[in-house]
Amino acid sequence: MKSLAILGATGSIGRSALKIVRMHPDRFDVQVLTGATNVRLLAEQIQEFRPAMVAVLDRDRADELAKLLDADKRPEILWGEDGFETAAQWETADMVLLAMVGAAGLKPALAAIEAGREIALANKETLVMAGDLVMAKAKEKGVDILPVDSEHSAIFQCLQGNRRRDFKRIFLTASGGPFRTRPLDTFADITLADALNHPTWNMGHKITIDSATLMNKGLEVVEAVQLFGITQDEIEVLVHPQSIVHSMVGFKDGAVMAQMGVPDMMEAIAYAFSLPARLELSTGFPDFAALGALTFEAPDLKKFPSLEFAFEACRQKGTLPAVMNAANEVAVAALLEERIRFMDIFSLISEVMGRHTRIDNPDLSGIIEADYWARETAVSLIAQTSKPK
Repeated sequence: MKSLAILGATGSIGRSALKIVRMHPDRFDVQVLTGATNVRLLAEQIQEFRPAMVAVLDRDRADELAKLLDADKRPEILWGEDGFETAAQWETADMVLLAMVGAAGLKPALAAIEAGREIALANKETLVMAGDLVMAKAKEKGVDILPVDSEHSAIFQCLQGNRRRDFKRIFLTASGGPFRTRPLDTFADITLADALNHPTWNMGHKITIDSATLMNKGLEVVEAVQLFGITQDEIEVLVHPQSIVHSMVGFKDGAVMAQMGVPDMMEAIAYAFSLPARLELSTGFPDFAALGALTFEAPDLKKFPSLEFAFEACRQKGTLPAVMNAANEVAVAALLEERIRFMDIFSLISEVMGRHTRIDNPDLSGIIEADYWARETAVSLIAQTSKPK
């Protein structure tokens, strides 16, 4: 039986992971759960899965959570950055699922690696911000980092059983989001509700907005460079509206291997949990006859410049990927609060990246400092932007 620490248990990835545990109680034991602010859902998860410890965002949430639980059945409750790092290093957990949203996942990831825990990585920002440091530390500690993003899991699966020297190219697929066919001259009219209406995937708000801007794919480009030890020039992004081909790998003889499935995160999570075995799941297969065709197209970079930002961040390296990520997080949060418009996201990220003085080969403190600078700069720029009417 594999013992799990699920960091980000109340988010969409965490909930899917617990669904897998529920389907296979003989294979998995939950030792740790963490959440940020949704303490009521976390309390329900605690009552069902009985972890040894939990962690939440702050002391107030910890107190609120404690009141929702029976005193005699209450796990250890920690909070804040120290609480999340303790969760990531919990002694009785074999594997840590890192499903926290945004930059908050970086320090827990490093803590888990330092403790020698196997990593199932759903937090792409960890590698975007500090991929060189994280991958070097994982190599030093002999820690496996297994991808949970459906695209990176697909690439990982396609590479299994093939010689690395035969690798030629990654084809990273994107759904195209809700605005794939929308004319650029109407983008100024996009509402928050429009941006949250994803055509194929059911995800949390932040990643749904990232999908609408294609920044999610940009972050995945940076992540793929780190995970698979390649360059950005070996990655081609393809828009695939059906979201059935999760990604493909091309080899030097012209062969292309694709990993396909229904648009559901459970398969990728389960593969990381059970490798090399595959678990019985309830997702089923795509209905290929009903689909009729699988189509691919090049992304429109005029409509979605996020991809250009990401490829430039890969080329320049240093602190620029962390700055791009931080600016995007601030911009998305502002959109979700309806303090900026959809199109402002692109201009904000571009402006912050353009103002940054890049640092080569930064250490962790340098990355965190760059992240802080980018957030402060983005907040300042937003304050100068008029609110949408």
